[in-house]
Amino acid sequence: MLDPEGSVEHQPASSFPKVLLIPLAMLLAIAALLLLAFSATRQKESDFYTFKVVNIRGKLVSLEKYRGSVSLVVNVASECGYTDSHYKALQQLQRDLGPYHFNVLAFPCNQFGQQEPDTNKEIESFARKTYSASFPMFSKTTVSGAGAIPAFKYLIDSTGEEPTWNFWKYLVDPNGKVVKAWDSTVSVEEIRPHVTELVRKIILKKKDEL
Repeated sequence: MLDPEGSVEHQPASSFPKVLLIPLAMLLAIAALLLLAFSATRQKESDFYTFKVVNIRGKLVSLEKYRGSVSLVVNVASECGYTDSHYKALQQLQRDLGPYHFNVLAFPCNQFGQQEPDTNKEIESFARKTYSASFPMFSKTTVSGAGAIPAFKYLIDSTGEEPTWNFWKYLVDPNGKVVKAWDSTVSVEEIRPHVTELVRKIILKKKDEL
């Protein structure tokens, strides 16, 4: 077709073939759904109690069972210079404050000085027989570096404090948020007031709700 000037009329060419618009829209929709699903997962795992771990008997368990109580998370070892003093103090703390409002959560780890070389069964037997440990214990695991289990990565990310030796201690409140971290050199007796204060708040809250 000629225009009034006698030149050929050119239709504007589409910069993108229409046949590709539908698949592109579908891809964008799928990407949006995946992003939402990822965000939901991140939101779900927003506190310590949303993680799952393996207990000392090899069973996968949810830390959700400890929600509503205070937890002192500790990477333990059986052959460390801190073993005797810490195990005795941790068990005393468990006896005094647990298990309804507080628990020590013990995670054996062989990363530091290879001071937890035994099997889970041997570790549990040692803790129960030597110290009458009544607190929950979990499977020997990795608590530092790239191989750290997600629960410990959360503790590290929340505090900026990463275990560099045995018997690091993380205090977790009833909502699964990390309150504070202490290294191996800080005794359980020194942090007892922090634990006791959180437990006291739980008890007072429950009394107010009655």
